[in-house]
Amino acid sequence: MTFSFNAVLVWLDLAGVFFFAVSGSLLAARKQFDLIGSLLLASLVSLGGGVIRDIILNSGPPAAFTNPAYLAPPLLATVLVYFLFSSFQRFTSLLILFDAGGLALFCITGTLKALSFGMNPVSAVLLGVTTAVGGGLLRDITANEVPQLFDPKDLYALPAFTGAALTTVLWVSGAFNAFTAGAVAAVVFAFRVTAWRRSWYVPLAVRGWHRLGLGTAENGGRD
Repeated sequence: MTFSFNAVLVWLDLAGVFFFAVSGSLLAARKQFDLIGSLLLASLVSLGGGVIRDIILNSGPPAAFTNPAYLAPPLLATVLVYFLFSSFQRFTSLLILFDAGGLALFCITGTLKALSFGMNPVSAVLLGVTTAVGGGLLRDITANEVPQLFDPKDLYALPAFTGAALTTVLWVSGAFNAFTAGAVAAVVFAFRVTAWRRSWYVPLAVRGWHRLGLGTAENGGRD
């Protein structure tokens, strides 16, 4: 049973690595990076969150450095984008879709690994969110983009919190299985994409400020 759980965790992790890797290569293509830059950005976004997770858990060398299978998805994503990006250019939402897929899977795997190492539910949720958003944050900073995590006109961390919390509740109640894991991933993916399409957001840090004309609000506050 332990082997089965570990195997499922690895496969979910690898799927998340691939989705995030494609998002990194797509961003690299739009930024006109060369092929090596595309591979490095794909590796950074897809492996970064898992490396952070494993370091926090003190579980030994991160899985990305001990399991060669983790190196295949970034390489595959780089090659696919290299040959297919010209036909993808008209789909402006493609990067968001792959990023949402990675986010949905990583918030689950990060939370599961934390729980399997004996972390309490609250800490497991936080580590699941860190795993999910960590790679995207590194990707955007490296590519000189405003990180989606801090974009006031978008929701990024909240879908990950939702997925991590649902995973924890299912685990603690003994209801976590392949079917419920798929349902959680679908909820997170739909939440992330819908929030992006409909421009959902949370209030700004200061009440009374607006996303448009923020400078005017600041000046008014000084006066």
